Amino acid sequence: MSAVPAEAVPTRAARRAGGFDRSELLNKVPQVTLLFWLVKMMSTTVGETGADLLSGTLGWGMLATTGVVSVLLILALVAQFRSRAYRPARYWLVVVLISVAGTLASDALVDLAGVPLWITTAIFSVLLAAVFIGWWTSERTLSIHSITSPRRETWYWATILVTFALGTSGGDLLGEALQLGYGPSAAVFLSAVLVIAVLHFGLKLNGVLAFWAAYILTRPLGASLGDLLSQPVKDGGLGFGTIPVSIVFAVAIIASVVWFELRERRELGSPMRVLAAETATA
Repeated sequence: MSAVPAEAVPTRAARRAGGFDRSELLNKVPQVTLLFWLVKMMSTTVGETGADLLSGTLGWGMLATTGVVSVLLILALVAQFRSRAYRPARYWLVVVLISVAGTLASDALVDLAGVPLWITTAIFSVLLAAVFIGWWTSERTLSIHSITSPRRETWYWATILVTFALGTSGGDLLGEALQLGYGPSAAVFLSAVLVIAVLHFGLKLNGVLAFWAAYILTRPLGASLGDLLSQPVKDGGLGFGTIPVSIVFAVAIIASVVWFELRERRELGSPMRVLAAETATA
């Protein structure tokens, strides 16, 4: 669900031959491919099961877990902002930690403050709309293919955090409050994502709109799958537990990030050296 025409993105052959787009190299966000969506979904699953693992299974509690995750997220964001271009390991570490943080933000309102899920879903929906309006007012674009400045990256990560919190509340609202169940909830969200894909690729739905709609929906999709796999059978899950599910998906994410790193070095190694030389002599 790319928001730019295919011809605007250099091909692999062009990159290897030295034909590259300087603006693309400076972009802090990866290309949107099928593997991007798979890793994003796995990150949301780890966000759901990881938050439950730390706060519940390991007995850290909501407040201690939130504090630890917040510190780690800040450190990861500092490293991410210091990068001059997209670095897979740094980028996806932030995504995973923001996924956990978004889950905790929703759970804190529901479990600690006693706010109903339909209200938290409404709150995060309004907050997301406000972030989008602020981003558009500031930058006149919501495209992820132009995250080339600290200000745009700040808007980007703020949006990601709210989408994760909204996805958590929305997923829990459908699966728990409305008692649809984890499996049927996952099916509903998957169907919605597929509809967006058809609208984009078949009917040319705007790429930016399609991307953000899919990004929001894959959060509750991944969370529903995580709950389905980890929660006890008596609660509608398959009973595998938070520890095994978190480990399996974390390993899959790490393997994917290693692949991303190897691909980036192979395809962009020479252009990045040129860019570094230009920056050093500027």
